[in-house]
Amino acid sequence: MANLPTIEFVSRDATPKGVMVLLAGKAGVLADGIDAQVKALVEKAAKVAKFKGKSLATLDLLAPGEVAVDRLLVVGTHSDKALVEEDWLKIGGVIAAKTKGAESVTVLCEQPAGGVISAEDAAALAVGVTLRSYDFDLYKTKKPEKDEEPEEPDVVTRIAIAVDDPDAARAAYKDAEAVAAGTMLARDLVNEPANTLGPVEFADRIAALAEHGLKVEILAEEDMRDLKMDALLGVAQGSPRPPRLAIMRWDGGAEGEAPIAFVGKGVVFDTGGISIKPSASMEDMKGDMGGAAAVTGLMRALAGRKAKVNAIGIVGLVENAVDGNAQRPGDIVKAMSGTTIEGLNTDAEGRLVLADALWYCQDRFKPKFMIDLATLTGAIIVALGNHHAGLFSNNDELAERLAAAGRTSGEKVWRLPLAPEYDKMIEGKFADIKNIGGGRAAGSVTAAQFLQRFVNDVPWAHLDIAGTAMGSPSNEYNQSWASGYGVRLLNQLVADHYQSQ
Repeated sequence: MANLPTIEFVSRDATPKGVMVLLAGKAGVLADGIDAQVKALVEKAAKVAKFKGKSLATLDLLAPGEVAVDRLLVVGTHSDKALVEEDWLKIGGVIAAKTKGAESVTVLCEQPAGGVISAEDAAALAVGVTLRSYDFDLYKTKKPEKDEEPEEPDVVTRIAIAVDDPDAARAAYKDAEAVAAGTMLARDLVNEPANTLGPVEFADRIAALAEHGLKVEILAEEDMRDLKMDALLGVAQGSPRPPRLAIMRWDGGAEGEAPIAFVGKGVVFDTGGISIKPSASMEDMKGDMGGAAAVTGLMRALAGRKAKVNAIGIVGLVENAVDGNAQRPGDIVKAMSGTTIEGLNTDAEGRLVLADALWYCQDRFKPKFMIDLATLTGAIIVALGNHHAGLFSNNDELAERLAAAGRTSGEKVWRLPLAPEYDKMIEGKFADIKNIGGGRAAGSVTAAQFLQRFVNDVPWAHLDIAGTAMGSPSNEYNQSWASGYGVRLLNQLVADHYQSQ
């Protein structure tokens, strides 16, 4: 990815350099603490330009000679609602976009409506700058010709955020930066092409996270065969690339306390198997491991901010490919739980991977709850589009907490039903259950009903992130095809409810 800007927090009396960024309220009014000359200049320009200070609107001015900066960028913050974390992320993203290529930027965090911008809000603004600056350009080789001037940098080089209490802002940013790093790791994994990121390579990247304090265990194919994970192994058998199951542990809570657990679908590429997908947009199936990427990014975030919680992350890593050994429609496999599964459609493979991963998780770790994330069904995009993930749960409290975390973080979820009527739709003809329901009806629901068979009585939630993990609409702090969806949502859930004090 591209170089990210250097973020600094400085005192309000620091000398601005390069581009000076000011926050404006209603009617373009600036805070009283802004230099009187600058304030008069901006408010006059705002009147002429009919700049009303609406949230995320901007006014960009070349600074006159008597002002000791090159440009003045005014960013609106006025809203009818109180600003929340995502608003500050968006403000930071707008600043990053509008100051692209500048060597130095100073943001004066003066609250136009009076009062003080909190350390947490300033940190969120900084994260917005960082996330907007992300660009997966690892494989781009274009360089300027000999006689050409080097291209100007595609991100701001240095951004100083001027606040009342720089130490408090730095402390808040330390945690927020770890979450941003986890989000960008998830983006990297999803953006990576499948020829360089197979199950083994993905597992190797997870193993490298031990440097952040995670305990990592990688199960190879023979280990999973010993555990009788034939549902997961059945998906992998059509590829020459061997599967892996990666287990990440963060022991930040009380010793002996039951962990919370997160499970991710990691199909590094999904051809559909024998039930092969149409060729149009099949290249996007390199992102069918978005759930595993989110779990990996979350565990990186929890370790990075030293969260006071015991957490488990488990990802099943396979490639769903086609060769003479690939499983066929109608094949029957036995999951680790002992449940037999009739695979009517080999393109409904993610639920087979999760079946064994979920059972293994609840059986070995006895968690307080499990949340799985998976780019599981196209049906969820039909139902919800790209702005909400589908939420299914057997526990109302967990579901409500996830919904609240979604509203705070901006990574929204929408709850859909689980019910006995849908469960009947996956009853098998020749085995205990089948891996698809009845035709096109309730495709996301029947997939969730399938997964519920493998969680026992553990509180559990399933997030279908097919519409949000990749190809989702860009916004002020994300211009990447891979969004990193799920990292900030689940980190918010943990921070709100599951950390010890």
